[in-house]
Amino acid sequence: MPTRRAKISIIGAGNVGATCAHWAAAKELGDIVLLDIPDRVGVAQGKMLDLACCGPIERFDGHLVGTSDYKDIAGSDVVVITAGLPRKPGMSRDDLIETNVKIVKSVSEQVKQHAPDSIVIVVSNPLDAMVYTAWKATGFPTHRVMGQAGALDVARYRAFIAMEIGCSIEDVQALLLGGHGDDMVPLPRLTSVHGIPVTDLLSEDKVAACVERAKVGGGEIVKLMGTSAYYAPASGTIQMVEAIVKDKKRIIPSAVYCEGQFGAKGLFVGVPALLGAKGVEKVVEFKLDANEQKLFDESASHVQDLVETVKKMFPELA
Repeated sequence: MPTRRAKISIIGAGNVGATCAHWAAAKELGDIVLLDIPDRVGVAQGKMLDLACCGPIERFDGHLVGTSDYKDIAGSDVVVITAGLPRKPGMSRDDLIETNVKIVKSVSEQVKQHAPDSIVIVVSNPLDAMVYTAWKATGFPTHRVMGQAGALDVARYRAFIAMEIGCSIEDVQALLLGGHGDDMVPLPRLTSVHGIPVTDLLSEDKVAACVERAKVGGGEIVKLMGTSAYYAPASGTIQMVEAIVKDKKRIIPSAVYCEGQFGAKGLFVGVPALLGAKGVEKVVEFKLDANEQKLFDESASHVQDLVETVKKMFPELA
């Protein structure tokens, strides 16, 4: 009997969502649904038709659908939520949270109804608050809800280290913890180049500069092209999708629910997570030094503040 192809549904046909579809199709991970609101259904349909026409050249198979009907996500193994608005000039952090919580809450309720057995990966910002929102709105167990940020942050950090050394990106291994962007916790002592500690190859100042660049990597791209990044965020997301649909047991830094690991309790925060067919199968914990723990605690407290803001604005999510 032939093996059933995995089904991956992506909510939001903007740059990140469409690029997720692109990476997933190119890797031949399964059948793909790209969904957007009715006013933008033509965008979703057009992008998926365009992508389907790449199949003969790039040699991938799969059923690709653009839609605005949530019934089309039925039977999804993984649902990726990219829906939401980017922060605009004059918009406060609370304005962004209020707008995007409404969007992610609405999407998550539809996922609960039409794809109740799926694993959910949230990409919408502010990330940590949106993962919490999706968890509450779906009512799914914590191992089936997670957020993508760490995969992107680590990729940027590794890329900048490789650029600085002039070596292949494939030889750089690294890990970051905590929230996305400014809240990330660098771990230079766990950064290596083909097993060689990065501190043996670069000065502390240069390593620190790579960390800082990774923290503001998204902002650097916005300044250059006037819009948010999408190639790397989508790539990081599909790395997580692939680990799940292929049951690869990859250890990928992800925003997942912690029950005391690293001192975080009752929060979705960025930690190394073993991802497989069941979703988050394990949080991989290790000992932090005093400074790392202090930075992680600060990052977790900022995540807690975001969650408290969501609870105040939307008591039904408390």
